[in-house]
Amino acid sequence: MPPRRPPELYRAPFPLYALRIHREAGLALIAGGGGAAKTGITNGLHFLQLDWRDGKLSASLLHAHDTETRATMTMALAGNFIAAGQDATCHILSFQLFKSGQKTGGSSGDSAKAGAGDKDLRRRKAPVPSEKSNGNTHKEMTQVAVETLHCVQTDTSPDTLQKAVCFSDDHTLMATGGVDGFLRVWEFPSMKKTLEFQAHNGEIEDIALGPNNKVVTVGRDFQCCVWQRDQMVTGLRWNENLPGIPDKTYRYQSCKFGTVEDQAKALRLYTVQIPYKRERRPLPCYITKWDGHSFLPLLTRPCGNEVISCLSVSETGTFLGLGTVTGSVAIFVAFSLQRLYYVREAHGIVVTAVAFLPETPELLKSNEAALLSVAVDSRCRLHQIACRRSFPIWLLLLFCAGLIVGTVLLLQLAFPGFL
Repeated sequence: MPPRRPPELYRAPFPLYALRIHREAGLALIAGGGGAAKTGITNGLHFLQLDWRDGKLSASLLHAHDTETRATMTMALAGNFIAAGQDATCHILSFQLFKSGQKTGGSSGDSAKAGAGDKDLRRRKAPVPSEKSNGNTHKEMTQVAVETLHCVQTDTSPDTLQKAVCFSDDHTLMATGGVDGFLRVWEFPSMKKTLEFQAHNGEIEDIALGPNNKVVTVGRDFQCCVWQRDQMVTGLRWNENLPGIPDKTYRYQSCKFGTVEDQAKALRLYTVQIPYKRERRPLPCYITKWDGHSFLPLLTRPCGNEVISCLSVSETGTFLGLGTVTGSVAIFVAFSLQRLYYVREAHGIVVTAVAFLPETPELLKSNEAALLSVAVDSRCRLHQIACRRSFPIWLLLLFCAGLIVGTVLLLQLAFPGFL
């Protein structure tokens, strides 16, 4: 059974809205804030180093980047580049990691440039691990330098809010969507706008960039659309084979592409559908799995009565992570859409983002998967799934014992004087 309250890895001084994992550096990037309101709540982007100490995964603050009066609501990563959605704009940041005492000139010139471009650059030392080292050597401290490269307008509505941002797999394109319903596609890293059109009547909730430059968009207008540039390839209908669910009872909330384990060329699209209206008796939410090339539905299953707020897919496509508006967190098996892990009210308030850790031995250790979740309560929590055995040990031993007994009985019947 999972713990009633998963371990808290980190607590920020502001509400958290965005979370991303940097695989190569083993970093968790979390961001949020109180916005422009003069409430005393700051705005920032924190870089957390993930490592194991005393048998537990820990997160230590490497750097706190001040975003002034702007709260980061959406975020995407492309290597060491960050796309941070702040109000009606998307800020493109670059960051560089270096060791304390390391010169930022020469081969590390980008670090020096990054440091010069950050008005309030604060370099913080990572805490020294508690484990005793062999000898008197001291571990070098990792530091972070951040630079703002671009700032582009991504929403023109009166509410001025970018709600979605993502990069293509090869990091050559970036797509954004906001309250105005317009999809905007940018060349990266030049940030030259190559496409702009109204994809939905109303807010765009999520965007996924797929193969052959196809883009999937989710809107509050009940539509989930696949686009090739500004031409709609198809509109997805998750309830087409579910006649008991009428149209406009549900709307799409999230969309994410995922790979398929042990199938190099296969691709899946996952969407989440939530009730459009609140009922006295809550309706279930649904997950749908689609073929990522033909966009035909493969499987749909209910995923509980709590309204889903965010979705993530593990890097191998094995697991799906879900957060809810009531603070609960769940992990599903992507193949069968069966729930494997669930903690009710892990945060007690809306979960704004979830992200799987890279599936590396250094971070997972003996676990099969690990998921981070952040919420408006300013906390970052850890959810782990221990490696599952194909059969319980007691069942395997019982099977072996039964096999031995059965073999002996058969030998006795065949050869009465066997024993």
